[in-house]
Amino acid sequence: MSLTSSLRRLFGNTDEGNDTLRPTIDGARALELVRAGAALLDVRERAEWNTAHAPQAVHVPLGEIDKAPRRLKQDTPVVVMCASGMRSRTAAKHLRRLGYEATSLSGGIGAWQSAGGPVRR
Repeated sequence: MSLTSSLRRLFGNTDEGNDTLRPTIDGARALELVRAGAALLDVRERAEWNTAHAPQAVHVPLGEIDKAPRRLKQDTPVVVMCASGMRSRTAAKHLRRLGYEATSLSGGIGAWQSAGGPVRR
């Protein structure tokens, strides 16, 4: 089974029997997906990023989301995070329109950290 197939199963709503990614996920699921190979994209502003961020995250502020495809692999699922989950929903929706498998981390970096995700300060 390929990495993409495995991640689709983790992302997907298996109750419906399809490979559609859920638009939002919780911190535990995000951590699981990133550990399995999904990219982590942080769309917070630079000052927020400088305060604390996940060490493995790619940083592209929401206002520059059109630059994200240069930093992401098309065939790798993307978990998008921000401070609360609002900006990441917008970014994930934009990335899905561009053909990426993208989901938003509900609860933002706080949910990531609460689930045990590493944060660098």
